Amino acid sequence: MKKTFALLLAVFAGASAQAAAPPLKPPVGTATETTRRANASVAAALPLDDKRDFRDASRGLLAQIEADAIRNENGGIVWDIAAYDFLQGPAPDTVNPSLWRQAKLAALHGLFEVVDGIYQVRGYDLAVMTLIRGERGWIVVDPLTTRETAAAALALANRTLGQRPVTGVIYTHSHGDHFGGARGVIDEDDARRRGVPILAPRGFLDAAIAENLLAGNHMSRRVTLMFGSMLERSPLGHVSSGLGPALANGAPGLIPPTEELGGRDRQRTIDGVRFQFIDAAGTEAPAEFMFYLPGFRALCTAEVASGTLHNALTLRGAKARDLLRWSEVIDHLLVSYAGRSDVVFASHHWPTWGRDEVRGFLTAQRDIYRYIHDQTLRRANAGATIAEVAEQIGAPAFASEEFSVRDYYGTLNHNAKAVYQYYFGWWDGVPAHFYQHPPEARAARFVALLGGADNAVDQGRKAFGDGDYRWAAEILSHAVFADPANEPARAWLAASYEQLGFQAESGAWRSYFLSGARELRLGTPSGGGALSRSPEFLAAVTTADLFDDLAARYAPEKLGRAPFELNVELTDSGERVMVQVGAATAVPRVGARSARAAATLRIARADLDRLLLGKTSLEGLLDGDAMRIEGDAGSVRAWLGALDRPAHWFNVVVP
Repeated sequence: MKKTFALLLAVFAGASAQAAAPPLKPPVGTATETTRRANASVAAALPLDDKRDFRDASRGLLAQIEADAIRNENGGIVWDIAAYDFLQGPAPDTVNPSLWRQAKLAALHGLFEVVDGIYQVRGYDLAVMTLIRGERGWIVVDPLTTRETAAAALALANRTLGQRPVTGVIYTHSHGDHFGGARGVIDEDDARRRGVPILAPRGFLDAAIAENLLAGNHMSRRVTLMFGSMLERSPLGHVSSGLGPALANGAPGLIPPTEELGGRDRQRTIDGVRFQFIDAAGTEAPAEFMFYLPGFRALCTAEVASGTLHNALTLRGAKARDLLRWSEVIDHLLVSYAGRSDVVFASHHWPTWGRDEVRGFLTAQRDIYRYIHDQTLRRANAGATIAEVAEQIGAPAFASEEFSVRDYYGTLNHNAKAVYQYYFGWWDGVPAHFYQHPPEARAARFVALLGGADNAVDQGRKAFGDGDYRWAAEILSHAVFADPANEPARAWLAASYEQLGFQAESGAWRSYFLSGARELRLGTPSGGGALSRSPEFLAAVTTADLFDDLAARYAPEKLGRAPFELNVELTDSGERVMVQVGAATAVPRVGARSARAAATLRIARADLDRLLLGKTSLEGLLDGDAMRIEGDAGSVRAWLGALDRPAHWFNVVVP
């Protein structure tokens, strides 16, 4: 650690000694010479003219949506079909040329034939929707993020291939872009009447709710940064997520699965099609499976193996993922399925055809996750800290030719940190880092150490002039957190983030940096919200999970009265919940009832959902006889009043 730190100091001192005068004004929307050189070096190091991926990504194109946009029922744009038309010609100076190449591939859109009987709709959402022809209808795999994009994808297939009913739905894993559009392909009541199977991996519903309800507000806020939802689609803004074009706008929801499947090689027949489901829980998602289709000699890798290095810890926030388990699952595919697969396809990107090519693709995917895991542990066990591991690990030789393992979404840098966190936690073992001041207090001390705000900004400008945008961002972020009204600090920090974004190979890094720059210049946005605020999603949440979420929103300092117990009876489902509203917690007990409750609240679950979503009020429900309170009505008001309603657009880039 000491040698590394000394080397960094020497490099910084040398750079400072040779530095030119810093620019007088921060550039906006322009690549600096440092950024141009960095991007040119990427272009020189990679075989960007290799056309194999372009051949695969365009193979089997049957039709495209001819409208200018996918729209919602009110005419609002859910997906702008022409949004990525700017991805033409060579990469501009403001985009990493490797990411530019990936963006072009991800933006190819339409209905594609994988093999006769398997089709994919790509380029109209972050994920890919797969359609498998059964004996009577379509088996839909991963119905995208929103009802509108899923419905448009199915309509395109029916227009092109012939109208067929949906006879099965498969969610490969518990992330919203793979189940949110289910109501666009099937009606829940119709599915129940016809006995349509809706299959998901074991633990799916618990995992989906944990991410989108319990932690949903925080994650959804960071999603706006990670996917650049507020950025324009242009060479100066969002160009691609790397995993796909972008998340669609629109109405997300959730139809609960009729069955959750576990087991390594579980066989099922759906509408005459044989499936072998392969458990992949604890890899890319807590609940995930892949499947093999023996009748098609086709392997679906869900999101475990796709056209990019994935995240061991996503920028939106989630639990750190087990890269050892991830690599072992892919190795199982190599041993058991690669030799009998003529094609491999995933829930993102494009397929790979040919047995040798399938084996090569899976080998590279396995090796990149194993490499990051093993090399992180090797360095950590020798004493390297989390930051040192990320700087030292470097890309393996095969990453210079195999584009599917490059940093388009996850990166070697932050994945190595995630492996370190997975084993050792957030702390790197340095005593000074264990009990640091929070950001604003630390920032004020840092700025004082530099001799005040003007000197801090001046040092940030010098670092920017040296092309050291990482150091400039660190200095200037302290200046902004010490005083968010410091306009020069904000302007130079925005410029530093912008150059880091222009250089990023990862679409997620680019969007996060450029979104940070946008918020510094224009302020924190407003409007929109989390998936957990969708009525369709909340309706699918179990009552037990709903009350756990309410417990996580309980602010005891707002109660303003002595603790009490409360009974809640849901008149439509017959469920009962007793809530112990205490001085520190509000603990729910589903199925229990208190004889000494301060009050009993009787309400339909649908009305409770509306109340919690702000679609109605307590008084409105009482006036309309949709709700009854027996006992102390003030206790119900006190409990509801003590529930936080967190704003979606909380500050991230500024204090």
